[in-house]
Amino acid sequence: MSENKTGLLQHFFYSQKMAPYVFVLPFLLSFFLFFFWPSLQTIFMSFHRVYGLNNMEFIGLKNYARLNNIHFFNAVRTNTIYVFFCICTIIPVSLILAVLLNTKFIHGRNVFRAIVFIPSLTSVIVAGVAFRLIFGSLPSALANWFLSFAGIGPVNWTMNAWSGMVILLFLVIWRITGIYMIYFLSALQAIPEELYESADIDGAGTVGKFFRITLPLVKPTSIYVLTLVVFEGYRMFSESFVFWQDGNPGDIGLTITRYIYQEAFHQNDMGFGSAIGITMLFIVLLINLIQLNSFGLFKKDA
Repeated sequence: MSENKTGLLQHFFYSQKMAPYVFVLPFLLSFFLFFFWPSLQTIFMSFHRVYGLNNMEFIGLKNYARLNNIHFFNAVRTNTIYVFFCICTIIPVSLILAVLLNTKFIHGRNVFRAIVFIPSLTSVIVAGVAFRLIFGSLPSALANWFLSFAGIGPVNWTMNAWSGMVILLFLVIWRITGIYMIYFLSALQAIPEELYESADIDGAGTVGKFFRITLPLVKPTSIYVLTLVVFEGYRMFSESFVFWQDGNPGDIGLTITRYIYQEAFHQNDMGFGSAIGITMLFIVLLINLIQLNSFGLFKKDA
C-alpha cells in the first residue's frame, strides 16, 4: 500500500502536466497568505470600529466619511506632487543615462553603470541619515554651505513645504535612478542594430534616431517604469519618516502611508487606517488605469 502511495506521489511530482503548478505553488501560497488575505481583512476592518483582535463594531461608511479632513487632503497633495516630479525627473534621467551608457564610444561603461546602480543597494534609512546631515539646518551643513557661495542664507530644509519636497526628490533620484536605468538598458540592448545602421544610411542624425527609433521601441519599458514610479510614489513612507521622525509640522512631508501609520498605530484606530489604505489603493488603481488607457493598451485592434 505504501509503495502505491509512493508511486502516486512520484507520478504527481514528476508529471509534465503538474510540474508548472508545483513550481507556481510557492508564489500562490505567499500571495494568498501575505497579500490577498490581508487585503480582505483590511477591507473588512475599514467598515468597523476596531477595539481588539476579535472585538469590532460595524459602523458602515463612517470611517470613509472621516476622510473629509485637511490632513488626508494634505497627504494626497504631497504624494501627488511627489509623483509628478518623480515622473518628470527620474524617467528622463534614467533613459538618458541608459542611452549614454549603451553607446560604444564611452570607455569603461560597466564602471559608470555600477556607479549609477550602487546607490539603489543602499538602505533608505542609511541614505536618509546621510541626507539629513547634508540638508541640515546649520550653516555648516553641506547644502547650506554650497548655498552660501550664492549669497543665500541657511535653509531649514525640513520646516518648509518646498524645501521638504526638494530633499525628498534628491533622495529618491539618487537611490532609484540606477534601477530604472537597468530597465532601459535592457530595452535598448534588445533593439536590433540594423535599424540604426539603416538610419545612418538614410542620413538620420543622433537626435532623429533617438526620437524615431529609440523612444518608440522602449515604449513598453517606459510604460512599465511609469507604472512603478506611480506605485512607489504613492506608497512612499520611509523617505518621509527618516526626515520627519517626530511628526510632520504643518503636515510637511505627510504622505498617505505615513497618515495610515499615524492613525492605525499611533492613534490605535485600525478601522480608520484601513479606510485610508483602501482609498489609497483605489487612487493608485484609477491613476494606473487612466495611464494604461492613455497609451492605448485597452483599445481593441481595428
